[in-house]
Amino acid sequence: MSRLLKIAAREYGAYVRTVGFWLSMLLMPLIGAAAFAAPTLLERNAPPPLLAIIDETGQAFAGPVVDRLKKSRGEASRARIVEVDLDANRSIDEQVRVWLTDGGAPGGEPLTAVAVIRGAGDAVAVDFWSNNLVDLSLERGFTTAVSEVMQARRLLALGIDVVALEAAQALSPKVTTFSPRATGAGLVANRDRLPGIVGFAAAFLLWSMILTGAGILLNSVIEEKSNRVLEVLLASASASEIMFGKILGVAGVTLTVLAVWASVGGAALILTQPAVAADIGAVLFGKGLVFYFGFYLIGGYLLYAAIFIAVGAFCETTREAQTLLGPVMALLTIPIVFMTQAIRRPDSPMLEALSWIPPFTPFLMTARAASQPPLWQVLGTGALMLATVGVVVWLAGRAFRVGALSTGKIDLKGLIGKIRGGEA
Repeated sequence: MSRLLKIAAREYGAYVRTVGFWLSMLLMPLIGAAAFAAPTLLERNAPPPLLAIIDETGQAFAGPVVDRLKKSRGEASRARIVEVDLDANRSIDEQVRVWLTDGGAPGGEPLTAVAVIRGAGDAVAVDFWSNNLVDLSLERGFTTAVSEVMQARRLLALGIDVVALEAAQALSPKVTTFSPRATGAGLVANRDRLPGIVGFAAAFLLWSMILTGAGILLNSVIEEKSNRVLEVLLASASASEIMFGKILGVAGVTLTVLAVWASVGGAALILTQPAVAADIGAVLFGKGLVFYFGFYLIGGYLLYAAIFIAVGAFCETTREAQTLLGPVMALLTIPIVFMTQAIRRPDSPMLEALSWIPPFTPFLMTARAASQPPLWQVLGTGALMLATVGVVVWLAGRAFRVGALSTGKIDLKGLIGKIRGGEA
């Protein structure tokens, strides 16, 4: 046991003593926050789009459309409407091309877009010219405004009071949501909806930890095998001690990262949203979800860590490892597809069925926490996962012992034979 802990401490120290580890760990929350805030900052700092409207309907369409644009949301509401002078001796299309490239707004700025409204009555058409071929938000906002004006005029022609109709459409009932699963008198609050969000976050966190920790394990074993360090370690410790020491050490590394990020995020949340932080704490500790998540996190981590470390023992390079890990990575993509649906439909029969497949159990049972799965499902999937972890760890131990001293490429038939025989 002491040798296992020494190997774990060696593996842990090899990463946490490096400056790059702490720099990358501290920078990741900052990068994540910047990536989250970047779209909003870019939206606020971007200059408003310059839009020119040419009304050829003869029915004064432009004025009501501009009023609708100002009341809309998104990019269209930010548009600055500019006036342009039409040249009767040149076609509109020819002039529009010049305005969009050489300037046409006050000050000679190139316009962002030009909208030409043609037709009349119910047969209005819009030619929308734009310099931005990717972002369609301005075009969609303008089209919606024109549609609203057309609808309002049509209703007015039928003798319907548009103002009264819009006021009627704005009416909505006051809805109070109740649920037998809600706390208190059954009134649903934000705290009652948090388990689904927290469950999805915990499942995604487990998925991220497996990818990170398993990648560290894989690279560590491949590097030490190619440098013959594994042979030296095997001279003073058993293969099981080395394998579990590495798994424990890397688990410590990932938990350190998790603790630092949780501390930073928790402190930021307490300072900015203390009520939300209190609700999350009540969900995790008041309902015991922290132990529920911890059980599946440990089981899932052990399951995949054993697979990755066994694969690494048979590989001389990361290229060889990538070919063997293809099926494993394919398995890891399946939970991601279904985890997003677990928030909305945690009791879906397909999700319940997939929860009984051990490679998916840690992720999907964690994501289904909001639905409070029946106790028999928790116990059944948990027991099946633990049995699978035991089998996989046992096979991984034999594979690691064989692979640590193997050299050259091993085909699948030879690999199975060596693991069954337990000899390198």
